[in-house]
Amino acid sequence: MTYVDGFIAAVPRANKEAYIQHAADAAPVFLEFGVTRHVEAWASDVPDGKVTDFRKAVQATGDEDVVFAWFEYPDRETRNAVAEKMMSDPRMEAMSANMPFDGKRMIFGGFGPLLEEGSGTGPYVDGLVLPVSPAKKEAYLQLAQKAAGDFAKHGALRVMEAWGDDIPDGKQTDFRRAVQAKEGENVVFSWIEWPDKATRDAAWAVMMEDPDMKPDQGDMPFDGTRMFWGGFDVILDRQA
Repeated sequence: MTYVDGFIAAVPRANKEAYIQHAADAAPVFLEFGVTRHVEAWASDVPDGKVTDFRKAVQATGDEDVVFAWFEYPDRETRNAVAEKMMSDPRMEAMSANMPFDGKRMIFGGFGPLLEEGSGTGPYVDGLVLPVSPAKKEAYLQLAQKAAGDFAKHGALRVMEAWGDDIPDGKQTDFRRAVQAKEGENVVFSWIEWPDKATRDAAWAVMMEDPDMKPDQGDMPFDGTRMFWGGFDVILDRQA
């Protein structure tokens, strides 16, 4: 199963085209290093949350939008080898010097495989980030497996759930702070790929009426008030 590096960043709306060009210029280098897929997605339907949300996660200002992005690798060993190449390649230093966003507020981390259903890729993505206790990992997986099957019935092309494996603490922002993780909790980085936003919207409308999607909060294997999610338009998708 796939190993993932997940990223969330705040980008000024005025810099959207510059960001897309920056990502497009970087993608061939990442693939050369060993990344098997590089995806960047721009906020489309990202709600404000009472406790956590994508914008709070990266301290987005009023003139910024959120980018949800990831790298895929065949395994953690490949990911670690890629990271070493990135640290030593002068091209990466040049790219870092001209970023069209505030890198200090970007959050990132490595996530091991938990669930991967489907193999299709789509131009619209739901991104989800949430805290889960290791003691409830199996219960969460069971819930995720059922949800993945339901999403597939309603048109989802691929569902990925990835378990926090190498999540660094940041000076300003990081994944743990984004979900207000408590002592001992881990972070799940997840996404659903769709053929289009209309299919996604229709699927969610049906599924939110399903009683199985509305368990009592006490039965949930995670704190839903600290989960955040949103819909994103894919702006770059490169594969090796």
